[in-house]
Amino acid sequence: MDFITKNIWFILFIIWGMPLSYYRSKFRKIIYQTDSWFININPVFWKEIKGLFGNIYPENVKYKKFRNFYLFYLTIYFLIFIAYLIFDVNRL
Repeated sequence: MDFITKNIWFILFIIWGMPLSYYRSKFRKIIYQTDSWFININPVFWKEIKGLFGNIYPENVKYKKFRNFYLFYLTIYFLIFIAYLIFDVNRL
């Protein structure tokens, strides 16, 4: 139990971060309109950022629905990180 309490933030990051690569891949495939796996290793991301915070395909319901889900997922990830910075007393 001591291991869990000492490493709770690391465990939270690992558990919440596990599906991140899958979600990012799916989102990039929607943004760049491709099914190629190569999009996952492509460093270009300006269109991805515009697609995440904007609405580059207003008529595409699948894009809008997944964009909102992905934004929610990333927001929770960000909040876990902020909570770590605020509440982890062992990091100093």
